[in-house]
Amino acid sequence: APRAAPSITAAAPRLSDSELVIFGDKARDKLVAGINAVANAVKVTLGPKGRNVVLERDYGAPQIVNDGVTIARDIVLADAAENIGARLLIEAASNTDTNAGDGTTTSSLLTQAFVGEGIKALSAGRNPMMIKRGIQRAVDALVAAIKENAKSCNGIEDIRSIAYISANNDDGIADIIAQAYERIGENGSTTVEESQSLIDEVDFTEGMEIDRGYISPYFVKDQERQSSELINPYILITDAKINNVAQIVNILEAIVKAKRPLLIVCEDIAGEALSTLVVNKMRGVLDVVAIKAPGFGNRRKDYLQDIAVLTAGEYIAEEAGFQLDQTKIEQLGQADRIIVGKEKSIMVSSAGSAEAIKERISQIKVEIEKTDSGFDKEKGEERIARLGGGIARIKVGAATETELKDKKLRYEDAINAVKAAMAEGIVPGGGSTLIHIQHVLPPLLELCADDDERAGVSIVMAGIEWPIKQIAANCGVDGDIVLETVREHPQGFGYGYNAKEDRYEDLLAANIVDPARVACQSLMNAASVAAMVLTTDCIVLEPQADGPMMGDGMGGLEGEQYM
Repeated sequence: APRAAPSITAAAPRLSDSELVIFGDKARDKLVAGINAVANAVKVTLGPKGRNVVLERDYGAPQIVNDGVTIARDIVLADAAENIGARLLIEAASNTDTNAGDGTTTSSLLTQAFVGEGIKALSAGRNPMMIKRGIQRAVDALVAAIKENAKSCNGIEDIRSIAYISANNDDGIADIIAQAYERIGENGSTTVEESQSLIDEVDFTEGMEIDRGYISPYFVKDQERQSSELINPYILITDAKINNVAQIVNILEAIVKAKRPLLIVCEDIAGEALSTLVVNKMRGVLDVVAIKAPGFGNRRKDYLQDIAVLTAGEYIAEEAGFQLDQTKIEQLGQADRIIVGKEKSIMVSSAGSAEAIKERISQIKVEIEKTDSGFDKEKGEERIARLGGGIARIKVGAATETELKDKKLRYEDAINAVKAAMAEGIVPGGGSTLIHIQHVLPPLLELCADDDERAGVSIVMAGIEWPIKQIAANCGVDGDIVLETVREHPQGFGYGYNAKEDRYEDLLAANIVDPARVACQSLMNAASVAAMVLTTDCIVLEPQADGPMMGDGMGGLEGEQYM
């Protein structure tokens, strides 16, 4: 049967050659219009009384969210030049999300503030390159002041406060996250998953979890649970492929004499070696289980070395000069208990030296800092969790898919905020920190080379007032009055406006706090994008394709008419 003809979508109006290149004030105005469009949509979510935004979906129900970067990424403007401005703001929000995990709305608002104040300076004839220098000088001073005044995040109460603020004052989310961190500690890992139920719950995995199960079902001891539990076992850790029983006969003989179970972690075990283990297991001569080594390539070596550190054993690798057939029982690791299932194994061990484990965790943290790969960072954090604490799996439940997605985003933001707070400390929230460190900027004016650079510092001085004003505006309160009340109070740092309760108080004492890293990243990313926009004098657009666009959005692909 003949296929239906592809649907035709009207193409966007084709730009003339003169419209493909835009110069001067017109170019900047287009960028500013795009930035304002995104920032105005995002900033209504700021603060405890911020509103939600509904995102249309081509398929399924619309998504209702309160997360700044999620809203920003969904916005695409019809005007190509304005859309470039929107993309620049989204980059600032995304970078803040990547580096701090939260604070994307604040970053978007600060970008809008710096650009808006900067355009006024350009209209007055200021030099954009010197303005950029002034902005950078001011932001560097503010970041240093934030780090200097940050208070360390101590105890579960601080963790709960951070999660509470980040999750838009949701007690349930804050309690679940506090419960998770109380159990797993700072080195543990917390993941967020969707649940089939209507309630939120958290599951814990203590010890090291390995995503590998037994090689042969003949190793199973508990037929009902399809698992095998080893109490006080020895552990052989190697990257070798074991085919011949002669490779491990010395170890097996020593294990029989020791009358203790044995777990073999290797690349693979097959043939004669596997048959020998199974036969002796079934006869009751050996209590043994074999699993494949987790991971692949270099990551497999890392996992095996982690297991060796945790169990105080040696990693038997030929490249390290060890021969498997010459391995002695003293080189094996030890554990208190190991449960081996069909697809995963859990290892609980207290044999490893606390100092060696701490050193290994520090080494992994250095590797995480050096890599740019998000996947490598995620795997590194998993390794730290397996070594240092455990894994908490938060299962999010909701009545509808729309509510589920919104709650999941709030959980992720709150967990990222907690991680940032534990790493670099906390500062008073509600936009008050930026107001109380504003005093470091006036002395910079004397250090500036000229009036144009001073204008850059003044742009930042004015821009950092926007967040506290916006939080007040979202509560229906006059932002200028809130700003002056907070700034003039004799207590200084720590005093601010509690937007949820509509009162002024010591925000640190009230546990209304933000992670210091979030404040720093918001400032740095906003300043970076604003400086680029203010120093832009030309936009070059890509030419639009001629004719109508095919319904699949792929344009004129060769041979597409036959598809």
